[in-house]
Amino acid sequence: MNALLIDPSEFSPKVILDPTKNLFELSGESRPENTSKFYIPIIQWLEQYQSVLYWEKDKFGHSAPKVFEFKFDYFNSTSAKFIMDVLMQLDKMAQEGYPIKAKWYFDKRDEDMKESGEEFSKLLKKLPIEFIEI
Repeated sequence: MNALLIDPSEFSPKVILDPTKNLFELSGESRPENTSKFYIPIIQWLEQYQSVLYWEKDKFGHSAPKVFEFKFDYFNSTSAKFIMDVLMQLDKMAQEGYPIKAKWYFDKRDEDMKESGEEFSKLLKKLPIEFIEI
């Protein structure tokens, strides 16, 4: 499966979804002008990636652990909805038995970012989120 790589801009985060390197990261600021246009390809990529994990598990009997890192400096309320959609897709994978986990990074002075991650976490059923203060 091809990687999804999106360079950051002044308004949108860097996206690295690279299964060959086992790198999965969203980082930077998220306040794109058209939030759905930015995030829908990410969600679609994750849906397709779930098929890859199914094949991997079927062929090898297991799937290697996958860690998705969220390193946001800022996101607006519209982005929050789509970030939750990304987390829900990962949660769906975790519910289906794939070894998926998330890391939520936040600046120690940014209580709002920490609280946002904690609120997202409360809405998930199975996806573990590790909170990392930087």
